[in-house]
Amino acid sequence: MAGASVKVAVRVRPFNSREMSRDSKCIIQMSGSTTAIVNPKQPKETPKSFSFDYSYWSHTSPEDINYASQKQVYRDIGEEMLQHAFEGYNVCIFAYGQTGAGKSYTMMGKQEKDQQGIIPQLCEDLFSRINDTTNDNMSYSVEVSYMEIYCERVRDLLNPKNKGNLRVREHPLLGPYVEDLSKLAVTSYNDIQDLMDSGNKARTVAATNMNETSSRSHAVFNIIFTQKRHDAETDITTEKVSKISLVDLAGSERADSTGAKGTRLKEGANINKSLTTLGKVISALAEMDSGPNKNKKKKKTDFIPYRDSVLTWLLRENLGGNSRTAMVAALSPADINYDETLSTLRYADRAKQIRCNAVINEDPNNKLIRELKDEVTRLRDLLYAQGLGDITDTNTVPGGPKLTNALVGMSPSSSLSALSSRAASVSSLHERLLFAPGSEEAIERLKETEKIIAELNETWEEKLRRTEAIRMEREALLAEMGVAMREDGGTLGVFSPKKTPHLVNLNEDPLMSECLLYYIKDGLTRVGREDAERRQDIVLSGHFIKEEHCVFRSDSRGCSEAVVTLEPCEGADTYVNGKKVTEPSILRSGNRIIMGKSHVFRFNHPEQARQERERTPCAETPAEPVDWAFAQRELLEKQGIDMKQEMEQRLQELEDQYRREREEATYLLEQQRLDYESKLEALQKQMDSRYFPEMNEEDEEPEDEVPWTERECELALWAFRKWKWYQFTSLRDQLWGNAIFLKEANAISVELKKKVQFQFVLLTDTLYSPLPPDLLPPEAAKDREMRPFPRTIVAVEVQDQKNGATHYWTLEKLRQRLDLMREMYDRAAEVPSSVIEDCDNVVTGGDPFYDRFPWFRLVGRAFVYLSNLLYPVPLVHRVAIVSEKGEVKGFLRVAVQAISADEEAPDYGSGVRQSGTAKISFDDQHFEKFQSESCPVVGLSRSGTSQEELRIVEGQGQGADAGPSADEVNNNTCSAASPPEGLLLDSPEKAALDGPLDTTLTHLHLGSAFTFRVTVLQASSISAEYADIFCQFNFIHRHDEAFSTEPLKNTGRGPPLGFYHVQNIAVEVTRSFIEYIKSQPIVFEVFGHYQQHPFPPLCKDVLSPLRPSRRHFPRVMPLSKPVPATKLSTLTRPSPGPCHCKYDLLVYFEICELEANGDYIPAVVDHRGGMPCMGTFLLHQGIQRRITVTLLHETGSHIRWKEVRELVVGRIRNTPETDESLIDPNILSLNILSSGYVHPAQDDRQFLDSDMPRTFYQFEAAWDSSMHNSLLLNRVTPYREKIYMTLSVYIEMENCTQPAVITKDFCMVFYSRDAKLPASRSIRNLFGSGSLRASESNRVTGVYELSLCHVADVGSPGMQRRRRRVLDTSVAYVRGEENLAGWRPRSDSLILDHQWELEKLSLLQEVEKTRHYLLLREKLETTQRPGPEASSPTSSEDAESHSSSSASSPLSAEGRASPLEVPNERQRELAVKCLRLLTHTFNREYTHSHVCISASESKLSEMSVTLLQDPSMSPLGAATLTPSSTCPSLVEGRYGAADLRTPQPSSPPASPEPEPMSEAESKKTTSPAQATEADKEPQRLLVPDIQEIRVSPIVSKKGYLHFLEPHTAGWAKRFVVVRRPYAYMYNNDKDAVERFVLNLSTAQVEYSEDQQAMLKTPNTFAVCTEHRGILLQASSDKDMHDWLYAFNPLLAGTIRSKLSRRRSAQMRV
Repeated sequence: MAGASVKVAVRVRPFNSREMSRDSKCIIQMSGSTTAIVNPKQPKETPKSFSFDYSYWSHTSPEDINYASQKQVYRDIGEEMLQHAFEGYNVCIFAYGQTGAGKSYTMMGKQEKDQQGIIPQLCEDLFSRINDTTNDNMSYSVEVSYMEIYCERVRDLLNPKNKGNLRVREHPLLGPYVEDLSKLAVTSYNDIQDLMDSGNKARTVAATNMNETSSRSHAVFNIIFTQKRHDAETDITTEKVSKISLVDLAGSERADSTGAKGTRLKEGANINKSLTTLGKVISALAEMDSGPNKNKKKKKTDFIPYRDSVLTWLLRENLGGNSRTAMVAALSPADINYDETLSTLRYADRAKQIRCNAVINEDPNNKLIRELKDEVTRLRDLLYAQGLGDITDTNTVPGGPKLTNALVGMSPSSSLSALSSRAASVSSLHERLLFAPGSEEAIERLKETEKIIAELNETWEEKLRRTEAIRMEREALLAEMGVAMREDGGTLGVFSPKKTPHLVNLNEDPLMSECLLYYIKDGLTRVGREDAERRQDIVLSGHFIKEEHCVFRSDSRGCSEAVVTLEPCEGADTYVNGKKVTEPSILRSGNRIIMGKSHVFRFNHPEQARQERERTPCAETPAEPVDWAFAQRELLEKQGIDMKQEMEQRLQELEDQYRREREEATYLLEQQRLDYESKLEALQKQMDSRYFPEMNEEDEEPEDEVPWTERECELALWAFRKWKWYQFTSLRDQLWGNAIFLKEANAISVELKKKVQFQFVLLTDTLYSPLPPDLLPPEAAKDREMRPFPRTIVAVEVQDQKNGATHYWTLEKLRQRLDLMREMYDRAAEVPSSVIEDCDNVVTGGDPFYDRFPWFRLVGRAFVYLSNLLYPVPLVHRVAIVSEKGEVKGFLRVAVQAISADEEAPDYGSGVRQSGTAKISFDDQHFEKFQSESCPVVGLSRSGTSQEELRIVEGQGQGADAGPSADEVNNNTCSAASPPEGLLLDSPEKAALDGPLDTTLTHLHLGSAFTFRVTVLQASSISAEYADIFCQFNFIHRHDEAFSTEPLKNTGRGPPLGFYHVQNIAVEVTRSFIEYIKSQPIVFEVFGHYQQHPFPPLCKDVLSPLRPSRRHFPRVMPLSKPVPATKLSTLTRPSPGPCHCKYDLLVYFEICELEANGDYIPAVVDHRGGMPCMGTFLLHQGIQRRITVTLLHETGSHIRWKEVRELVVGRIRNTPETDESLIDPNILSLNILSSGYVHPAQDDRQFLDSDMPRTFYQFEAAWDSSMHNSLLLNRVTPYREKIYMTLSVYIEMENCTQPAVITKDFCMVFYSRDAKLPASRSIRNLFGSGSLRASESNRVTGVYELSLCHVADVGSPGMQRRRRRVLDTSVAYVRGEENLAGWRPRSDSLILDHQWELEKLSLLQEVEKTRHYLLLREKLETTQRPGPEASSPTSSEDAESHSSSSASSPLSAEGRASPLEVPNERQRELAVKCLRLLTHTFNREYTHSHVCISASESKLSEMSVTLLQDPSMSPLGAATLTPSSTCPSLVEGRYGAADLRTPQPSSPPASPEPEPMSEAESKKTTSPAQATEADKEPQRLLVPDIQEIRVSPIVSKKGYLHFLEPHTAGWAKRFVVVRRPYAYMYNNDKDAVERFVLNLSTAQVEYSEDQQAMLKTPNTFAVCTEHRGILLQASSDKDMHDWLYAFNPLLAGTIRSKLSRRRSAQMRV
């Protein structure tokens, strides 16, 4: 009955007056328990049938046999529920139906006879059954409560004081309840009836259209029924509580049917809300209890909405809970209520499926006792049925309790006498049990049940008595084990007794000692094992403990202490104080007793010890504690064992064994090392013999001595002197090695807020920037005498931004100051901030960051030459004031003139400062010594070295060429044709110097007095940053004798500063003085007080003004180092020697993805970055990919690709930079699918490939990105993030010692697998020409330079020096480096920038010389005096050419004098030279390169014949300006190019003078037959090196150019972008892929007006490379000059200057 369903009954009432007035028809039919309803609108339809527990037909009158009266309803439902209430269950009856359906009539009824409802009848029957009870042990109590739920508010209907609304609360155990609801006790039915009447009167009713007395609230009548039963046998009172809930629900209604308005409408809404919630609850419960959902687990969606309504909340236990529930559905029979009636029937049908789990409400303990008693009764009946009833009566079962004893709660124990008296009947009992099957099990169950009943009935006092008995037994047991209880009984442990002798244990662990205590009682105390025959008082265990080990005998002698004797048993090991005892021994307090091998005790006798202390009160305590170790040591000593000696002996044995094993291991390791070294030597010899066989042969064969010519000896001497003082490597080593100190100093400066920045700087001892003495190393003085080149040192530029000063420190001074900086940094945390500020104010003294700075700072230097004193003519010079960095800071006007000794100064006004005459002596020996030291700096040395080579302080970066460049050879700077003893003056005055001086220079006689005047006139254009300006000057070899002017205020505006300082200088004429005024200048130094702070913010690198700022340029990806190969063995890279050849590689990279049709299509590349050789691959996630690489280069005999050894990818990251020092675990070697030479695609094939096709080498590899196990490659790339990866290809080449490596960084973005990516073309391409297909631009390009070098001689000093490796400390981390905000110490780029500064200083010096020369020549011409041009009247162009191209003195001329009257001979000579140059250039360069068509060739040949026949043609028209003759190459270090090379054209450089070819050059120009023979010679192995070219962000020019197509007369239009040193060619301006690259550093740009006239194609110029020549045409003349300037700025400048001079000459004519 625990899981019964809800009882559901339906009852149909008669028609009411409203329905009769409408002539309603009955639509309800009942048959048994089935109820059917007919649809009045469709009467032919089959009636809907419902089956319920009861169907009551009350539609007719009581005379009808089928009429169901109130009595019948109560008998079926009420009596059953009342019976459940007496059984102890909760009971609920509620009526449901529409308004006026008869709910209240069924539940409450009327006061008339036989008209009472279920509630009155149930209450009356309840008390009648209580009164009929005759059992004295039963008592009953009844309480009632009556409440209504109106508009979701609870009202108490029985207590008139509770007029307000009551709160509904929920208790975790009792469930939902109504707070403060009155519960009234009743004793009779009349009491209930009175309360019911008063409650009904308080209910809320109102009249509606459907019911005149419609209940507008839910009424709940609760009866709490309590039954108490007293069990006389067990004296236990049990209690059962039943809750009877009788519910009269308000009627469900429709607003249109009831005609409700206003308050009635609001009431109806709340009624329908609660009833709707009740319906939801019933539906949810029915769905849970339906068949398919019974066995399923409860889901989260199985939610019962109890709390949606107060009614359902209070009836929660009655609906599907702990209750027996019945529902009565009241129906209306009228057809006008068809919808309401059908809804009620469906409602009741759903409620029928609810199952309630009702339980009896009683105490669990009482319930258990009751069930156990029932079980005992059942078992006894079972035994009686089997004839064994006397067993339970007499209780002959051993150990079984009597039943009567169990029932009265006595202890179930049997006395021994009872067992002995019944011992005779046990045998007969067993015989009876054997013949009764199952009886033994029943008896065991009976005993078990009776025992449980006895425990449950046991009183609290009995439990306390039993607990005390158990405690006493436990204490006795612990006492036997040596553990005692204190007298208070609350503490357990070991407590020493006051009088009783006892034993305490001793243990190796001090914490376990004295934890066990054994009492020695009076008499015998036995010690032994647990399994001994007799019970032992002290139980021990162990292998050496006998069953009876020993006996302690305690004898009390009257009032004296007890005497304890130890009596060992036979064969037992027992020791007292280390001695084995075999006879009885008297024990003294403190004796150590050892039993067996492991049990150690100490005997304590408290009385005996007390008496001992009384007898000898001054007895000393033992020095050593008596513990386990003491007892063991005592035992060993007594047995003759020395433990210490034994341990020392064992330790010595172990040390000897360790020493022997170590010697053996050392010997084996040494043998293995020697073995490995011998194997390595053998392998090295094998490798050397394999890769360098010819070198070994060369070493064995002695080389023949080659005879050198005088010219070759001079060149060798020049190269030796030049490279002897080469400083590139040493400077780089110093920069790398000291970078970490510079970084640390800057970091400390930032953290201490010192406003001081440190940076490397290179200082060279030049005229404009002489090195201060404190910056020169100690050996510089001796070294300077023998150095032919100026010294360059690495210094530290200290920028004091606080005081606006700049200092230079040596590296040694930086290290010394850095030690002080570290100390200051360590003290910074301890020093208060005020002290730090005070320290900042102290510029000089103890602060290591600051130096003393002078009030005046050097603005710049200027030089004035004194050559005009030779003639003598006065000159006024305007010279530039140049700073140490090569910047022109202003101009100075100085007048120099020869005067008589007593001549006065001219009148310049009031500001003239006339100084006295100063006497200067020129000692020949002193001056010669100075010249030997300083001649490399100024002009030619005596050995024929020119200023051209002196400008190359660092070798000028001329690649691997040890000889002079073409410019130097052509310009005769070190030619043998020039006189080796040539001095600065190549004029008749030079010849006069060799003879007597007085024959030519009449005013300069040796030994005579000569006076000249130097007047400092004005200074102009000096910046206002310098406030007070003054000037001082001195002779270049007399630094100690300087002449100074007065300071002047400088505002930077207004007229120039007028010094007007006049200084007369008297000197005795000597040879050294004449030599000085010919070649040396006077040095003018301008000083000023600096006012402003020009430095940029701290932590920003101070770039040279000549280097462009890159802040606004696109970001350039870093060039990564190659990814290490995984399959190739690591070979020792041979050192590269001289470069054999170089090639430019254009490499295409593609990533192909697998499409749905099975083809691999190149992935889309985003070129929106705007930079060449860059792009972002747009990839899909989780698709197979392949990487395709195509190499494109000029066809050559030296470059042949053999096979791809390995392709590796790795360094997966999300930043462009990578830490290459870390080991990448995700390096993946890809499977090479195909490789070989291919034919170019139509888009890649250019017009250049028609006659000289380029080489295309392509290979493909499979790439599975998931093999990297990288999250960056496996996931979709987040927004604004990019993934970077490095790829390296190892390609084997023919005639190379090792594979070449190509490395490229990829940028990728991963999209989801199904994402549709945008096309590669941009929006401007979309609206452009549309000629570019998307697949053409789905690649990323890379420009590389391939260098093939010979293997260097291993033993050469140059190679040994080149192998020196200095650690680059700029990458090392220092503390505080993160605060430097991107600052880096200058490195190799500083050397290149310094080269440019030196070149600029040298050019400025040449300009000053040339200006002085021109000024002097003009002065001499105006004064009609013979000047330096009298003997060499060359044309202005020729003079300009020599003055600009050669580096000789400004007074030098071309050669010896030629007569003035025969100028045509000179012109003929120039015409022949120009003709040779023109024919050489075109016939050898263009014709060989297939640039010119046949018609052009014929025109050139005709032009050559004409020029040869007519030597009188103007040299200007035929002059061909080539870079070799007009300007040096652009990559000779002057523009900071990263790659320093000398142009190597296929033909020798054009020269005005025919030069004998060297052997190397003659081999290049041999005939094809000779070349074929040369190719047959065995080729030496080469070392390949491939370097990626970093694309310059600076665009020099971009636009369209026309290219001459070979074998046709047409021109191809291509888009060209010049990013020096490369020009990139595209198909059009929309093309994103580079199709061709042109290396401008090795190309030769040529332009000639005659060439244009001959070809009849204006605006053309040619570009020649080593492999081809290209003829280009611009759109206009201006555009052509712009392109020339972009390709070769110096050539364009030269052309423009010549054209301007020619135009000015024509205008003059």
